[in-house]
Amino acid sequence: MHYEAIVIGVSSGGMKAMKIMFSLLPKNFSTPIIIVQHISAHSDTQWIKLLNDESNLSIKEADEKEKIEKGNVYIAPPNYHLLIEKDKTFSLTIDERVNYARPSIDVLFESAAEAYKNKLIGIILTGSNNDGTKGMKRIQECGGLTIAQDPATAESRYMPASVIAAMQVDYVLPLNDIIALLIEITQPQAHK
Repeated sequence: MHYEAIVIGVSSGGMKAMKIMFSLLPKNFSTPIIIVQHISAHSDTQWIKLLNDESNLSIKEADEKEKIEKGNVYIAPPNYHLLIEKDKTFSLTIDERVNYARPSIDVLFESAAEAYKNKLIGIILTGSNNDGTKGMKRIQECGGLTIAQDPATAESRYMPASVIAAMQVDYVLPLNDIIALLIEITQPQAHK
């Protein structure tokens, strides 16, 4: 299976998890990654700069109507829902909060599932609420691959535990094993 995008939902403990992930993913990792991290509405971009300092990949805030490109990591800006349109561009909205959050993981995941269907990987990492559970169900309904961090290894177990309780997730793994799996299933061995 050739996956075209990865969506990640993360909340409490997310900075630490993302630092680990982006320091371990190789420079040639080409599948675009789109992330909703629950952050303050008034957050600045300093934390993205800190992530970039540790990363082998280019990490940036997603912009309105921006085309999703290979090899990039996109993060939802503070106080905006991030959606993916059918033409694989971003749309930002200030619609009502979903699960008390804006950006909401469910909003990103549900729109990504519609845009990418079975060519999408959805991942839920550490977090303290149930945002992402509905979105992961939608990814699975559209044929995408679903991965949850093993709650026992998450800084905050509630978000992955909520997903695992609600559905049959394809993989439940510690963070380092999720990273290894992503490298294994997205690197184009067949095209070498």
